[in-house]
Amino acid sequence: QVQLVESGGGLVQPGGSLRLSCEVSGSDFSTLSMAWSRQAPGKERELVAGITSGGYTMYGESVKDRFTISRDNTKNVAYLQMNNLKVEDTAVYFCSANYKHWGQGTQVTVSS
Repeated sequence: QVQLVESGGGLVQPGGSLRLSCEVSGSDFSTLSMAWSRQAPGKERELVAGITSGGYTMYGESVKDRFTISRDNTKNVAYLQMNNLKVEDTAVYFCSANYKHWGQGTQVTVSS
């Protein structure tokens, strides 16, 4: 059974940075496509970034040039580096594997 555990969320001021981590177990991590999505109160879940098993990346328009997704196949971890955070980035961030298996989410709050 594939399990995902996110960490790294918290409270940060506008313009600040956070790095989220998603540790995966129960599957061959190197074969998984990983993605980060987010959901703000009252809004639908939004795909933020994705990375394939081969390392190809994609980003949502609202986070392009600010967020970077990466993976470490030796540690079974996917990362989301978030820079120049904005108030509108406030949401619960979810990690997924093959857009099928999901973590429990980690809260990111951007506020002064």
